[in-house]
Amino acid sequence: MRSGYSSLFLPVWQRHGAVVCGLLCGLLLWQGWAGTAVARQAGGFFRAAGTEILDPDGQPVVLRGVGLGGWLMPEGYMLHIPGFGSPSDIRAKIEDLIGPEDTDRFFEIYEANYVAEADVAAIADWGFDHIRLPFHYRVFYDPDTDTFREEGFALLDQFLAWCKTYGLYVILDMHAAPGAQSEGNIADSDGVARLWTEPDPYQDLTVAIWTEIARRYANETQIIGYDLINEPVTPDEIADGAQALRDLYERLAGAIRTVDPNHILFIEGNYYATTFDKLFPPFDDNMVYAFHKYWNETNQGTIQYLLDLRDTYQVPLWLGETGENSNPWIHETIRLVEGHGIGWNFWTHKKVEAVTSPLSAPLSPNYQTLLDYWNGQGPRPDPISAKNALFEQAANLLYERCRLQPGVLRALFDPDFAALNEPFKTLVLPGVIDAVDYNLGGQGKAYFDVDYKAVSGAPGGGNTGGKYRNDGVDIESSTDPLGGPYNVGWIETREWLAYTVEVQTAGRYEVAIRVASLNGGGKLALLLDGERIVDSVPVPKTGGWQTWTTLTLPEVELPQGTHELRLSFAPGGFNVNRMTFTLLEPTPVEREDGPGETRLLGVAPNPTRGDMVVRFEVPAAAQARLEVFDMLGRQVARTPWRAFSAGAGYLDHVLHQAPGTYFVRLTVRQGSRHRVFVRPVQLIR
Repeated sequence: MRSGYSSLFLPVWQRHGAVVCGLLCGLLLWQGWAGTAVARQAGGFFRAAGTEILDPDGQPVVLRGVGLGGWLMPEGYMLHIPGFGSPSDIRAKIEDLIGPEDTDRFFEIYEANYVAEADVAAIADWGFDHIRLPFHYRVFYDPDTDTFREEGFALLDQFLAWCKTYGLYVILDMHAAPGAQSEGNIADSDGVARLWTEPDPYQDLTVAIWTEIARRYANETQIIGYDLINEPVTPDEIADGAQALRDLYERLAGAIRTVDPNHILFIEGNYYATTFDKLFPPFDDNMVYAFHKYWNETNQGTIQYLLDLRDTYQVPLWLGETGENSNPWIHETIRLVEGHGIGWNFWTHKKVEAVTSPLSAPLSPNYQTLLDYWNGQGPRPDPISAKNALFEQAANLLYERCRLQPGVLRALFDPDFAALNEPFKTLVLPGVIDAVDYNLGGQGKAYFDVDYKAVSGAPGGGNTGGKYRNDGVDIESSTDPLGGPYNVGWIETREWLAYTVEVQTAGRYEVAIRVASLNGGGKLALLLDGERIVDSVPVPKTGGWQTWTTLTLPEVELPQGTHELRLSFAPGGFNVNRMTFTLLEPTPVEREDGPGETRLLGVAPNPTRGDMVVRFEVPAAAQARLEVFDMLGRQVARTPWRAFSAGAGYLDHVLHQAPGTYFVRLTVRQGSRHRVFVRPVQLIR
């Protein structure tokens, strides 16, 4: 099956101008004999009623959905492809390297893997109730043959079947209209918004396609409605762009209603779904105003004009796209619109190597080589290498290969996300903490970042480095040979990171932190449960942001148990990667509910070449076992529980580990009473 994204702007209309007329006339003939087939159904459909959207049972509903951007309408930024990034431009780049036949095959694999049944199942499991399906008009219509594409409708039928299986509703979204509804790449434009500058034939074709879709799916209750034109932008040369947009919407509504009186019509405003001049009063009794919200503030003032529009004309609102920002911005936006009874749809469910979607597909090294060529940073690959790289990347789109990013989902669905402060990973001390594994939660709770969200559309705000996580914390890839793959960067004064840690062994610790700073001058400190345990320590100049050194902090006392460790910065001006906590001297851990008569008599020999005997004394019958830990707190050995009578006893063990310092923990239990002893042992060979 061809992907349908071959050259978009072909001079077919002079040669096949009668085709659109033929399609429209055929639809009119169908309407003539369809008769009562278009009568409104008694139930089973969503509908607009006053300022609310009602579900099929007639109950008000706040829709919570996600879009499938990139699937049937590829966008360059989602795939890291440079340049204009339109579907036609993407296809041209690929064809230039591997030819049209292999390009067709690539898009077959791409489409099969980008959204499969597993994706739909996951979307339902995450908590979404509907999917917005963006499509290029060529999915359903082939301008080369001037016919509707049955392959496209078969694909939609399969998708609807999956959605029925998992209880998800669907909104169909014409993301690229014939001729292009704007001059941008997201409309698959050639630089001219021909839907407006050349209404004949492009508007005629738009009407024909939507009418055919509505005819086929008029009685499909799994579909909520039709998002008629994504992000229209009428060009300045159109004398009255607002009126031109309304005129086309009215024409579309009229044509659709002749075959489908059931589904909601979602009407996007001009200028990327932000302005609604001349789209009121409403022109249909079952329509919803659909707006998009990106890169602005999250207060009521940003949507007040929309609330006024809704209340004045008694037409519901729907936030048809939002996202591409940090988790706190996403959370604030969702709380804002839900607080006003407005449903939403998040953009988008999956991208390649990105932090702003629930799923991130891995970017293969071979595909990166291809991107380097397109970016002018590498040689042109041969056709075989290019094909292998592209097919490998298409395989990486499979749901099973993607990384789930729970922070994005928590920001969307957890009403208490802003107050959340819980472990992102299990962090055990002694051990290693990567700075990027700070707690999961809100700004000011799990971390504090000066510039935690993007509100102007300009660079900065949110995660400036764009790696690993989608919070306000700035994270980039790291080349530190002794650290993790990512580091926290762009550190500013007063920022901090919180970590929930489990200290297994109380005692004195050495803390080694990997840092890099172009000019030096920064300082860091450590706090435990709000108490400062390491005062401000200067960060040295290393001469580069990826020139790393180890900063060793003074001896730090850590008590056993679960604690909040906070790494704070004042002033900033450096990067931080990995923190290693090494136990220098343990503090005996006494957890005892009874008399203190159990005694540890000794560990011998010490140093040892492997053989080790631990002797102890118990006042009554008891059970005992040994555990051995390395310097990072990892358990390397454990004996089973053994029963002992009152008096002296011993446990022996042979260490097979590498030479070094280990900690032996003896646990003695008598019923519910425990006594724990910890001693260092030096293993030599």
